Amino acid sequence: MEWWKFLILIVGSYLIGNIFFARIISRARHYDISKSGSGNPGTMNMLRNLGLVAGLMTLVCDMLKGVIPALAGYYLFGGEAAGINAYIGMFTGGLSALIGNIFPVFYNFKGGKGAAVVYGIYFAVQPIMGLIIFVCGIIYLLIFDYASLLSFLMITAFTIYEGYDLGIKTGGNIVISCLLFAIFLLVFYAHRKNIFRLLVGKENGVNFRGKIAELKNKKMNKAKKEEEKLKEIG
Repeated sequence: MEWWKFLILIVGSYLIGNIFFARIISRARHYDISKSGSGNPGTMNMLRNLGLVAGLMTLVCDMLKGVIPALAGYYLFGGEAAGINAYIGMFTGGLSALIGNIFPVFYNFKGGKGAAVVYGIYFAVQPIMGLIIFVCGIIYLLIFDYASLLSFLMITAFTIYEGYDLGIKTGGNIVISCLLFAIFLLVFYAHRKNIFRLLVGKENGVNFRGKIAELKNKKMNKAKKEEEKLKEIG
């Protein structure tokens, strides 16, 4: 495996991780997400402060920060035909993007928590399983409000599944196992404050149901206003 490919993959993926779509989307709305709520430039803080659409846009964009480096690493090192080397490239790219997201050099090494980036990495590896867990996550949010617990549960489930599945495919390759474990540990570290607040009962909720109702009300009010304008014109 050529060292220069690893260098390009690691540096490129790390820089992709430094892109914060929450900041871009919030600034486009003349809003600074880093000074609102938890201050975290991520999906849940966007959802709480700017609504469902902004939250979902941030989620999708941040997932791409995991998908693109993971797939780049996979194909850079030979794709399906390369076997273990391709998976090492995939998780190297994903891990580098995650480090860039949590410790961005352009923001004084103070970044996000990386949950969406990890979802993206695992989606790239197992899209069907990723979709199943994602749907389960939506159902969870419709019932419960603690999104940080959901993030940790989903990533734990992904890690266990990937560890088992790739262990069979690669014969328990130690490098892949270490990369997976490093991804898991980084997310655990980034969520350490959330985990503490959950344990003491002080974690902030999301109220996903309320955000959906809010979006519906906005659409209904917009439709009523348009209807009233048409009546005035008529």
